[in-house]
This record gives sequence, C-alpha cells and structure tokens, in this order.
Amino acid sequence: MRKAFLNTAATLTLLTGLGLSASSFALIEYSKSQQETASELIEQLEERHYAKLKYDDAMSSAHLDNYLNNLDGGKMFFTAADIADFETFRTQMDDDLPQGRLDAGFSIFNRFHGLLTTRLENLVESLPTMIEAMDFEIDERYELDVDKLAWAETQAELDERWRLQIKNQVLNLRLADKPQDEISETLVKRYKNQLSRVTQYNAQDAFQIYANALTELYDPHTNYFSPRRSENFNINMRLSLEGIGAVLSPEDEYTRVARIVPAGPADKQGELKPSDRIVAVGQDEEGPFEDVIGWRLDEVVELIRGPKGSTVRLQVLPAKAGTDAERKTIKIVRNKVKLEEQSAQKRVMELPKGNGETIRVGVIDIPTFYIDFEAMRRGDENYKSTTRDVKKLIEELEEENVEGLVIDLRRNGGGSLQEANDLTGLFIEYGPTVQIRHSSRRVWRDGKRLRSTYYDGPLVVLINRLSASASEIFAGAIQDYDRGLIVGDRSYGKGTVQTMVPLTEGQLKITESKFYRISGDSTQHRGVVPDITFPSLYDPEEIGESALDNALDWDQINPVRHRRYSNIDSLVPQLTEIYRTRSSNNPEFLYLQDQLAVAEQNRAITSVSLNESVRREERKARQERSLEIENRRRMARGEEPLASLDELDEENEAMDADEDSSEDAVDDGVHLASSDNGDNGDNGDNGDDTDDSSDEIVSAEELAEEDVLLSEAGSILVDALVLQERAYALTATKQED
Repeated sequence: MRKAFLNTAATLTLLTGLGLSASSFALIEYSKSQQETASELIEQLEERHYAKLKYDDAMSSAHLDNYLNNLDGGKMFFTAADIADFETFRTQMDDDLPQGRLDAGFSIFNRFHGLLTTRLENLVESLPTMIEAMDFEIDERYELDVDKLAWAETQAELDERWRLQIKNQVLNLRLADKPQDEISETLVKRYKNQLSRVTQYNAQDAFQIYANALTELYDPHTNYFSPRRSENFNINMRLSLEGIGAVLSPEDEYTRVARIVPAGPADKQGELKPSDRIVAVGQDEEGPFEDVIGWRLDEVVELIRGPKGSTVRLQVLPAKAGTDAERKTIKIVRNKVKLEEQSAQKRVMELPKGNGETIRVGVIDIPTFYIDFEAMRRGDENYKSTTRDVKKLIEELEEENVEGLVIDLRRNGGGSLQEANDLTGLFIEYGPTVQIRHSSRRVWRDGKRLRSTYYDGPLVVLINRLSASASEIFAGAIQDYDRGLIVGDRSYGKGTVQTMVPLTEGQLKITESKFYRISGDSTQHRGVVPDITFPSLYDPEEIGESALDNALDWDQINPVRHRRYSNIDSLVPQLTEIYRTRSSNNPEFLYLQDQLAVAEQNRAITSVSLNESVRREERKARQERSLEIENRRRMARGEEPLASLDELDEENEAMDADEDSSEDAVDDGVHLASSDNGDNGDNGDNGDDTDDSSDEIVSAEELAEEDVLLSEAGSILVDALVLQERAYALTATKQED
C-alpha cells in the first residue's frame, strides 16, 4: 500500500507543472507482481546477460534518457521544464528498481499519458479549423531529422511543431490526390483512433516500456514481454505474420517491413519490400482502407492477419521514397507457408565460358535453415531438413553434369544451428564449424565430427544484408576453410543467442551467448564480409545489426586449427577485376547502381518544404529521374523507351496478370521455424520431397534479366574455373620444359 501511495503522490507532484487536475484522467499504478518482476529482471540481467553490465548510476542515467526517448522520441509532448523535473530520477532508478520501487517509471509515464491524452483531445476538436486555415503557398519547412531538435522551451513552441507536422500530413494527402473534403475526415479519424487506444493504456503497457528502456541498453535482442505480449510468441517475439509472410517492426508512427518470409504470400506476390512502410490496410478486393499511421504494432498485425484464401490490400510508402511519395497499393492473398516451399530448390544456369563455349552451373536456393524436429524425434526416416534436401539436390545436379555450385543464401534469416553445422559438413571432410561462448565465458565448439565424403567441386556462396545468424555461420565456415568464394553484400551481423526466462509477470528474452567463427572472429555486428562485394540493395544504416542501438561489439577469441582446402584467395584480385569490368558494361548493374544513387540522395534529405508547388516540382523531378534511369536500361537492352512511368506500371500489371493466371492453387501447410540453438522447432507436416521432375534451365540472357546478382555470382564461378584451368596449364607447360 505504501508503494502505491508513493507512486500516486509523485505523480500528483509532477502533474502540477502541467496544469492538470488529478480528475482529468485516471492515474496508472503499478502492482505488487510488477514490483517482484522488476527485482527479478535486474537480477537476471546482471547475472545472465552476456555483456556482464551492472545497473549502476551511469546505466540509470542512460535508462532515463532511453525511457524519455521511447516515450517521446519526436520531442512533441515534453517541454524542457518537464525534462528538468525528471532529473531527480537520473541516478536514483538503479537504487529503486532492484528493490521493486517503480515510482520514477510510472510517474513519468503518467505525465506523458496526460500530455498525450490532452494533445489528442485538442487535435480531434481543432483539426478541421486548423486545416482550413493552412496556406500551402508560403515557404515553410518541416524538419524530418528529430535528432536535431531540442526539447521545446514553451508550450507555444510545442504547438508550432504540431502545426507543422499536421500541415505536412495534410500536404502528403493532397499530393496523394486525396480529395480536400476527405483530408480533414481522414486525420480526425486517425487521431480519434489513437485517442481511443491511449485511453486503454494500463500498468502492463507502462511497465513494459519502462523495463524495455533498460533491457535495450544491454543489447537490442534482450527484451521484456508483458503477459499480453507473451501470449502470442509468433507475433510478438518473432513478429512473424502467418497471413502474408512478413516480419514487421514499429518505426516512429509507421509500421515498417523488417523482413519478408521466404516462400510466403508476400514473397510470391513480389511487391512488398523490406523497409516499406504500411500506412493503410484494406480487406478483400474492394473493402475500404483503414489508416494505420500511429497504430500499435500488434493492432496492425491483427488487421493484416486473416483466414487462408482471403485477400488483404496494403497501402505502402516505398522504402526509398519520402513521406510525400505516391502510396503503392499491394494486394496479397493470405496463406500459410508449406515446408516444401521453404525447402531448398535447385536450378541450372548455362553461362558463357568464352570461345563460344558454355558451362553448366548448379544453383541451390536455401530460404531458411529448417528441420522437422517432431518427425525426427518420432523416428520418421524421411523427415525434412535443410541438409538432407541439399545433399539430394547436389547428387541430382552432379548427375546433370554441372561444373560448380552457387549456394544462394540471400534473405535467409537463419534457423537451426544444427542444420548450419550439418550443411557445412556437406562441403568439408570433417572439422569444427562454429564456436559458441556463453556469458560464463566458457567456449564450446560444434561441427562435423566424423570423416566422410563431401562435395569437393567449385563453390560460390551468395549472401546479402538479410543473410543472418545460421546463414552467417555457414558462409563464415566456407570462407574460413577456403572452401569457396563468398560474394554479395556484407551479411546482417547477428551473432548472438537468446534464451527465454519466465518472470513473475511476463518473460525476459535475454542474450546469453555469442557465435564465433573457427577463425576466432565474431559474426556479431560486422557480419561476414564477402570476398567480392556487390552493390547493396539495402541501406546498412537501416537494416542490419550495426543499425541497431546498443548492439554488442565485434570481437575475437582464439582460432581453431583447421584445414584450408584451396588457395582460391589468391584468385580474388583477378576475379574482382574481371567482375568490375563485366559489370561496368552490364545494363542491369548500371540500372541497380543508378537506383542506389537516387536512394542515397533521398536519405540525405533532412527537411521538406511545406509549399505545395515546390513539393510537386520536387516530385516531378524525381519521377523524371526515375524515367531517365529506366529508359537508359531499356535502350541498353535494345528496347523502346517509355514516354512515362505509367507505361511501366501498365507493363508490370500485365505481367502480374499473366503470372496469376498461370499459377496453381497453393495448398495449406505449416511453416517450420527453429531457433538458433536448434531446440525450438514448431510442429508441422513433413510435406513431400522436393519435386525435381521438371528441372529449370536458365540461359545467361534470361538470368541477367531476372536476377543480375545471381547471374554475376555464377559468372564469377566460371571465371574462377577458367583462371584455375589456365594456372594448371601453365604449370604443366613449365614442368614439360
């Protein structure tokens, strides 16, 4: 009772400067179970987390800053006076939390809750008048980079920030051709929805935000889950959507696409991309769009999910576009992912060797590291796993006389550690694959323990920024053993292992271990650096471990003695030069580089004009630039240039229609996923073996148009074969001499 009284008294004191009475909204108070949970949380973090950080005065100070940032990162509610009031908590929280005292967190939350509620109520009431008075011919600017903002000194300064933000939202809707009479209605509805959700905030919400403001300081993968979030592990820990096959995360007021699940509905549909922002959701073919800007992540998830076979329509702002870009509508039929669709698949590329000759190169695409643990445990001899499927595919490709393999791990976010180890064993005779160091600093090694046959032909592994965790273990091992070339983009850099710990109320996901390569290098933060680097499709400042706050550092431990299978490293300088020469004349590569240059220019924009004529001219210039880039590619390919981007949209729609009419219906199935420590496989059907009755053979020309990066990976393998043949021939000639 005394703790609750202190919480209420502290809150009333903090509300004095706000000018709110205690009756203006209900105060949120913490519970006895949350006090116990707070004590347990600190104990677990200090004893079990890999970083071995103590919750002291310095971390208490950082905790306060992070908490304020999580509540009001845009600096739109608190004033400098509010922040000054909170200074009394700066070095006090590390003394209070271990004892279960939550006064600081709940007092700050209640002030924020009051400010948020009052602001939303005022907006709902005043928006129509505010919008009517807006002048879009005067020169004003809206600041996008909130890091440049200081806390507002006065309420009038906060009001001005809100006026500019609302004006920017109105202008975005005008530029999206929203009828003027619907703009006010749209924004009023948006803020009414937010107000409705704000009134439902409870002690679990407050405690979760306060707790995570601390756990995030240990590393970005250590999180506290309230009981409500713990109820749905699939959505709230993995943030995975069964409905469309996407991984979502919150970003400011938007719902951002963090990753596309391979072989899922969104992946097959092909238009939704990582870092796209979902701004509205519509049900079925013609249902009205629901504006979801400012919604909670779990509410957006609930809106997107739905029964198999039903349709959801998403309005998105593309990743590389500004907030005033035209919204793109994407229609996706909800479904589940079949295990066999997540299975490794093969194809054959026929690539030029020179002198009119071609070489057959096998490609094995591995979307995830999967294993059907349940089928394996019950003794099913045909249980599915990545390694078993890939072994079969290698045998089939060898029978088709391929002269080398490309393993495609792009967008492979990981999965079973056991499978990463076993898959590496298909390409080495024996030896360790990975080192794992626990928070106790004990190190153990895993890998192939027995000598056996293995594929010893030429090998290239293709990775990108979305290749993570188990993918990085496999690619790193292939690189360390000098068993093949790694090409593509630097990988994600997730080299940590998490464990779920039950608490009195909710759960703690805590980082207990780190992965290390047999070279001793960590995969954490830095990822796997390719031997030959391709242009990156993803912004490393937005995607990857290095883009996350407080990510654990890259470091090293002792290497493991291991065999090196070739001297292919010596060929890398020559291969890189050949690749650069070839790609400099490849219209698909040039197109990709042009697009990346435009994206880089867009990222450099830190503020936007609120003059409608200026914004329309800026958008027109961007569209003309996009048209110029597209036509440069088309002309290099011998195609007719376009008069407008609308013609390109029409072409894409026609192609989508053709694809839709030719696809068979997809049966229901279960997506099996495993945690990185290989002990958390979901139950599901085995699915049939991979169908190889109609193997796909793709020519270099077809492949270049379809996937320039895969084509280039195959060409590099061919280059390596040619260089090795020349080296052998030269050696033989010298021996004869």
